[in-house]
This record gives sequence, structure tokens and C-alpha cells, in this order.
Amino acid sequence: MSDSPEDRWLRPSGDPAAEPRWGHRDGIQIGIPPIPGPRGLLRVFTPYLDHPRERLVNFIAVEPIPLGASERGFSEMERSTLDQGEQGKRFWSSEDAVGAEDASSALAPARGSLETVEEIQTLTVWIGVERFDNGADVRIRVRFFADRPHEVEVAGFANAASVPLSHLILTATMGNWARLRVLHLAERAVTAAELWPGFSGTAFTPHGRFPLADLTRDGEAAIVRASGDEEDPWSVEYAADTAEHWRFLGRRAVQTWRVDDPHPELEARVNARWSYWASASPIPGGPAFENFEVVEPFRQGAAFRFSVDPL
Repeated sequence: MSDSPEDRWLRPSGDPAAEPRWGHRDGIQIGIPPIPGPRGLLRVFTPYLDHPRERLVNFIAVEPIPLGASERGFSEMERSTLDQGEQGKRFWSSEDAVGAEDASSALAPARGSLETVEEIQTLTVWIGVERFDNGADVRIRVRFFADRPHEVEVAGFANAASVPLSHLILTATMGNWARLRVLHLAERAVTAAELWPGFSGTAFTPHGRFPLADLTRDGEAAIVRASGDEEDPWSVEYAADTAEHWRFLGRRAVQTWRVDDPHPELEARVNARWSYWASASPIPGGPAFENFEVVEPFRQGAAFRFSVDPL
């Protein structure tokens, strides 16, 4: 591949009408609204899985918990105070951390900045997030590395106006589409059927929680992977009322969270659904993971690496 940024990276043009989408031109990409889909979510695109351009593999939601609280804020579910009460907090992009604190500064999608980190070219864009109802006020740094075409790094920061945070959870929140059912730990694999035997209905399961000691280690780094359990996910039978956008296509893949310097209290967590989101349509083969996340006490700028690798 050419070393030219124009060949390597996908970046908005700088025009106000440009698509807000960044990443490896032939690898993993991140987008935000107005790209179609729910508000308050980062879109994760993986065109190398033989997906059409508009097909996304997952979303990443932003879910902060203030110090002393137990309930999360939900970037996808809360109503916007900036956009006439629409569901989902507003996201915007910026070239730098300062612009990510002020929605009024976002006149056009940021192009993203090119830098070199330990001799590797990177593309970085900052995502501003509208203030949460619980007082959390945060921004997200999204960074791609030239030598990691299937990985994106996301890091959360509290703005000066935020209430103190106990956690800032960045959760991959649509595992049902890929029908992720197997969680790969250091010494074993656990399945959705083992964690929630006989579960059905249209709600979420409780979280399955796995401490740092259960996770695969690569030096200091902690790694947890999730994959499907079907050899032929293309041939399943769907209920007649299953929406077209839930039907699997492209190549099978494994989704991974990696934390290079994990907090001692880090946990991997998953929950599951029996039916696809916002429907009563059953997921073929039974419950599958929906939220797939790593959770640790809030540390300003702590980075989490999310990857999607073909099988």
C-alpha cells in the first residue's frame, strides 16, 4: 500500500456536507450521525468483511457513571437538549480536544489529524458528546494506527464542566447482529447458553462479569474476545417479521477488546438478548451477546482498543 495519506486513510473532505467517517480506507472505520442509524452511537464499519458500504458491524455507546451513583447515562437513549428532545445525545467531531467540548464549534466534520507515534502514522479525531442528564460531560478520542488495519483505539476524557466520574464505559452494543455467543477467556470459553440457560423474552439478561484474572494476557495487556458459534451463519432461518437489517451477511469475524495497561479492578462484561433490539423477533439459535465491554474505574484518557478480525 502507498504511504500517501490519501491512499491509506478515509477522511472527510472539510466540506460541511461531507460524511463524518474516518479510518483505514480498506480497514476498520468509525462514523457518527447524520450517517443513518440511531443517534448517540459511534458506528463501526468493516468493509473488509465483504460488507456493502452502508453495512456496519457494531456500535459503540458512551455510558458514564458519576461518582457515588450506580446508574449509567445512556448516549443512545437519553433525549437531546440541543436538538428539540430527539432521542440520543448529539455527537460532533473536532480536530482537537478543545473543539470536542463545544458543539457550536462543529461547522463541518473534522478531517482528523495525522501524527507519528513510535514511527507509526496515526489518524486521530475527537468526538464531542452532549452533556448527560446525570451531569457527565465527556469527549472521546478516536485513533487509528497505520499498522493495525482492523483496530480502532477509543479513549474517554471528562471535560472541565463534568461532575466527577466513577466510570466512563465505552460499550460495543450490537453483538446481536453478528450473533456473538462465545466469550474467549484465558483458560476457557463461556457461551450465552451457559450463562443464561433457558432465557427468553424481549428484555436484556443481567451482565455476566469476568475479572482481570480471567482474561487472556499479552504481557501487561488484557484481552477478551467474542465470536459467533455458527459455521454457516448465512443459512439460518429467520422469523418472518425479522427486519432485513438484522440478517447476517459478509464474512465471519471475532471482535476483541484489548487494554494495554488495565486497572486491577477491570472486568469484562456481556449481556444478551433473546430477540433483536426493538422487536420481538427471535435471534436464530437462541440468545446472543448484545453489549460486550470492558469496565474499570474512570481514569482520564484511559485507552481501549477494539478490533474486528476476519475468521
